[in-house]
Amino acid sequence: MRFYHFILIGFSMQTLLACSTPVSDFAVYRQSDGTVGVHAPKGATDTEAHEAALLECKKLGKRAATIVTAHPTSNDRFPNTYIYNCTY
Repeated sequence: MRFYHFILIGFSMQTLLACSTPVSDFAVYRQSDGTVGVHAPKGATDTEAHEAALLECKKLGKRAATIVTAHPTSNDRFPNTYIYNCTY
């Protein structure tokens, strides 16, 4: 009976892991001038792009991200690009 109990727990854990939130689709990169660029996936909001930039700025030891520019691209996967300046 204990064997079936362990199988049930293992199956439940695999199911929960398979249904978890996927990894972020944002492409975040640092530029040579100190700004942070964010390629946002289709359907993403400006707020989500700002949060992705803020996480990258915090890795750099900064506390805030201020938007510098936003523009559309011709890329189907990342239709919008945002540039942020990391500040204290």
